[in-house]
Amino acid sequence: MASPGKKSFPLRVDPELWSEVERLAAQELRSANAQAEMLLREALGRRGIRLGSPKSRLAQNSTQSSAHREGEPDGKD
Repeated sequence: MASPGKKSFPLRVDPELWSEVERLAAQELRSANAQAEMLLREALGRRGIRLGSPKSRLAQNSTQSSAHREGEPDGKD
């Protein structure tokens, strides 16, 4: 089950590639999923695509969800 605010999707990956992701994850004390996400962020960054930190987006989404539940506008049209 995906964490709140996370997109879950199936991904087919070469077993050798995934094995290396798992090896790196173990070295850096991360889950394989967190390692894969970090590698994707690094690859996007090298292409000039910058995303906010996962923690800042989670806080922003939480704030927007709270405002929406309270009947306040969330700034989206």
